[in-house]
Amino acid sequence: MKKLGVLGLSIIMALGLVACGKDKTDDKNTTATAEVTTEAAVEITDSLEIFTTVWATYGDEEKFSIAGGDYNNSVMDAPGKFNATDLESLDSMLGVPADAAAYIDDAASMMHMMNANTFTAGAYHIADATNQQAFCDSLKENIMNRQWMCGFPDTLIIVTIGDSYVVSAFGNAEIIETFKTKLTTEYPAATVLYQESLAQ
Repeated sequence: MKKLGVLGLSIIMALGLVACGKDKTDDKNTTATAEVTTEAAVEITDSLEIFTTVWATYGDEEKFSIAGGDYNNSVMDAPGKFNATDLESLDSMLGVPADAAAYIDDAASMMHMMNANTFTAGAYHIADATNQQAFCDSLKENIMNRQWMCGFPDTLIIVTIGDSYVVSAFGNAEIIETFKTKLTTEYPAATVLYQESLAQ
């Protein structure tokens, strides 16, 4: 009788150990899957993908009339590809000075269709990641020192995503805050490098 009791207890303990071992394996697999998912979430094909992804999260009540692209390749009601070699348009439309434009090889834009000072955003791929900070600093200085027409935008944000992408946006404080929240939610690797007041 005692032998049966000991045998039964041994079987229960063995099953318990197997179950614990299985739980740990499952936890490891779950963690590994979560890490892969997070890494996959920050893989970006190009600058336009960032805006397309973020704009898709806007509900009907949040959306406003936008246009994308540059003067020669404009898109209505959607973000658009921006010619990264058009130095004049990069500066006049998005605030990217010529010295900073030398650091990028891909760009996209989205802006308020009625008033660019209400909302203008640019996304950029930095050709050499070591130039990301220099690009951000030059972009910030140029936008902060602009002579604004048709009213002042309230806020400027400059956000990095990983080592190779930068997103800038300026405009109405509430619209910028919504955009920033959506951007950082969709791209967990996003870091708000600068958030500055432009209101005077």
